[in-house]
Amino acid sequence: MIACAGADLRVRPGTIHALLGENGAGKTTMVNVLAGVYRPDAGEVWVNGQRRFFQSPADAIAAGVGMVYQEFRLVPTLTVAENIVLGAAPGLLRTSEIEERVAELSAAYGMAADPTRPVWQLSMGERQRVEILKSLWRNASVLVMDEPTAVLTPGEAAELGATLRAMAEGGRSVIYISHKLDQVVAFCDEATVLRQGKTAATVENLQDVDLTALAEMMVGTSGGGYVDRPPPRDRGPEVLSLQNINALNDRGLPALTDINMTIHSGEIVGIVGVSGNGQKELAEVITGLRRPAQGRVALNGQDVTGASAGDRYRLGLAYVPEDRLGVGLAPKMSVVDNAVVRSYKSQRRGLMLVVDRCVKFCQTLVEQFGVRVGRLNDPIAGLSGGNLQRLLLGRELAEQPAVLVAAQPTRGLDVQGVAAIQSHLVEQRSNGVGVLLISEDLDELQALSDVLLVMYEGRVVGEYPPDVTPRSILGSAMAGNPPT
Repeated sequence: MIACAGADLRVRPGTIHALLGENGAGKTTMVNVLAGVYRPDAGEVWVNGQRRFFQSPADAIAAGVGMVYQEFRLVPTLTVAENIVLGAAPGLLRTSEIEERVAELSAAYGMAADPTRPVWQLSMGERQRVEILKSLWRNASVLVMDEPTAVLTPGEAAELGATLRAMAEGGRSVIYISHKLDQVVAFCDEATVLRQGKTAATVENLQDVDLTALAEMMVGTSGGGYVDRPPPRDRGPEVLSLQNINALNDRGLPALTDINMTIHSGEIVGIVGVSGNGQKELAEVITGLRRPAQGRVALNGQDVTGASAGDRYRLGLAYVPEDRLGVGLAPKMSVVDNAVVRSYKSQRRGLMLVVDRCVKFCQTLVEQFGVRVGRLNDPIAGLSGGNLQRLLLGRELAEQPAVLVAAQPTRGLDVQGVAAIQSHLVEQRSNGVGVLLISEDLDELQALSDVLLVMYEGRVVGEYPPDVTPRSILGSAMAGNPPT
């Protein structure tokens, strides 16, 4: 398949340039050429006035191109400092000196990061900061950022916007890939829009266009990326409950404290909170990936506190994790294998899987959930983020669950992808499924949820109706200051 077909991108020094387009439009392929990951079949790459022929990412880094990927490129067993300086340590320095410099760098750009912590212990939002700091450490003159705010709260995103503006004012060029059009307009100076591998439009001044116009340039139709608020309905019986849950994080420190929560059939409960306040551990406790230190988890009235993740799935619990490729899918396995991994028992005859049956099941998911895919036997890692998410959600919903835990389900998706995933969530609510929606997109939570629970430092500090609660109230609660 041809990902880019003669696309052009011109970025001026000292500007923040948005690269826009729906999933599969060719954005990632284009920046991978710039980053030295791919070699173009035709065309030229110029950086800082010089024509470049990158043979590897190392060549691009040496030329001043830094890349912050949407799917993180970190070594989980190394510390934050070790990941940041990996391959770029300035000579023979003691570990303490490197950690001190990394701490100074993170403080200078307003991105808190403990340099001594192993990356595997970090939340997704914290890992994103490490990725950004890696490029800042290398002092890149051209910084490519692929969905950098996808796991950030509105406040954190605003801080990042200020950081990017300071970089641009210092002479750096920033290429900013995002599907959050309000942030694009707020942060960026110019834009290039790709559609089906070609340059569809260029915008020299983003202040001259509105969000609707940008959406139309990207997908050919208007739309803001959020479905209409689902109409009120009577909630059904209790399908999931957590009673007095306490749990430790990966460092053995308290992550959840006295969590009491109930989800009913036919409602969406939204979890609001700054990344790293226990959302990750909450999802893992519910889905059986983390044992609570205290408390009880019940599914459809049955105590499943000691049950495995597989047992909970068979009892009607579906899970869409925030880490698509790290937890939800096996990147080296084929699209078909990933599609049937949850329901393989129904795809076999005796002890053997029936290949034709597996392919048919996968093809049904692909068609039903609008997954754009080449060959079904290719590794799933070749799919774009939006298509990964569509297949993952389709697989989890195939067995008609009673409860769906969805963590960051629209992170990094384009306008159409966001609307599609959200429509599926609302449809599940209409079908009587209890949905726990964990998201750092406050607009999404307010648009979809029936009730909002705010988490701060591992506790639920407030419960709010989404349609009448001002953002200022939610923001105060997220900061640990809920109104009394």
